Parts: sequence; C-alpha cells; structure tokens
Amino acid sequence: MSEADSPPAVGTFRWIETEREGPIGFLTLNRPDKRNALSAAMRREMVECLEAWREDEAVVVGVILARGPVFCAGFDRSEFEGQSADRMGEVFAEADHYHRVLAEFDKPLLAGIQGAAVAGGFDLAALCDVRLAAPQATFGHPEIKFGASVLYGPLREAIGGGRARELALTGRTIDAAEAYRLGFVCRLVPAAELRAACRTAARQIAEAPPTTLRAVKGRIIEAYGGWEGLSGRR
Repeated sequence: MSEADSPPAVGTFRWIETEREGPIGFLTLNRPDKRNALSAAMRREMVECLEAWREDEAVVVGVILARGPVFCAGFDRSEFEGQSADRMGEVFAEADHYHRVLAEFDKPLLAGIQGAAVAGGFDLAALCDVRLAAPQATFGHPEIKFGASVLYGPLREAIGGGRARELALTGRTIDAAEAYRLGFVCRLVPAAELRAACRTAARQIAEAPPTTLRAVKGRIIEAYGGWEGLSGRR
C-alpha cells in the first residue's frame, strides 16, 4: 500500500500531529525523513485539521510547526512522476483545494519556521498571518529552475510586489535575517524556543474576543480577494 493510499491510524493522523493548549491549536508537520515534503496524504490531513478547527469554537488561533531540521521542502515531487493526464488533473484540483483552505482559513494562523521553507513550504509560510523563524531558517522558490510555476500571490501579500517579483523570478534563497528585514518574518527566535514563542504570540492574539478576531481575519481575506485573488484568477 502506498503512502497516499495508507489510511491514518485510528483516532489520529499519520503525517501530522495535532494538539490543543487552551485556545491554541498546534499542527505539526511530521515527515522529517522526507524533509516534510507535502504529500497528497499530508495535504489531506492538513485540510481535515483546519476544517475541524474552523468549526471548533475552542480553537481561537492556529500554529503550524514542523518536526526535524527542515520546515517544509514543498510538494512531494515523486507523486507527480509518471502520472496520466487525468490523474494530474485530480492532483491539481486537490492542491487547489488545499491552498484555498489555507488562504481562506478564517482564524489567525501562525507559523514557526525552524529550517528551510522552500517552494510549497515557502507558500505554506506565506499563507499564514504571522511568521516567527529561527536564525537558521531559509526561504526560496527554487522550483522555477526546474520549470515549475511559482505561486506569486501569497508572497506579494506578505512583502509587497517588487521584492516578491524578484524572489519569484530568480528563485534566490534568502536567510532568516533577510526575511526579517523584508517583513516576511516578524521575529527571530532560537530554534529551541520557537514553539514557546509561537505559544506566547498566539496567546496575545487570543486575548481579543474570538468573534472580533474572525471579523478581522475575514476583512483580511476580503482585502486580498481570498484564494481567487492570491492565485491571480480574480
């Protein structure tokens, strides 16, 4: 049985870990041996988690973290090899849904980035509202060198069009210090303190009434046009 077909263990997820601490939901990418590459199975679990959080009034703020030295190496390219046109159509439709759920998640979402966040991992970080990073974190869109299109919209929303165009077109890697100067990262935190720092930031956000936070997040989503706006379809 392939990873994509393998069901999660009963009552839990296989490729992510989730937990709640008071008003904070934690989602941790858990494929460290694969550099936390976003397999179809992992994306489905992330969607399921976020959709559950959307309906759960106990979760006010979400935090995305990752196991191992790499935050996320992007989509798992091995799943694109040798696929039929029909199957690739299904893959693209599923990926589109995953991006939409992230882009239109109506509660605040933080990312704690301990290492490399590249390609779809860079997108994942950009689709969060607030980003904290360890000094060893790096960011980039190297996929353009392999002929893959870059998702420009989330990066434009995070750092502005001029710098986003440069990074999207060159595929240049930036370190955490440059990401902080660009405003992509709001704080630099030692890797060992990253979860605690994310918890503190999430608690500060959760001091506001949940209804107010959802209203503000709704206005943020409206301002950039939701997934349609970020994907350039608007």
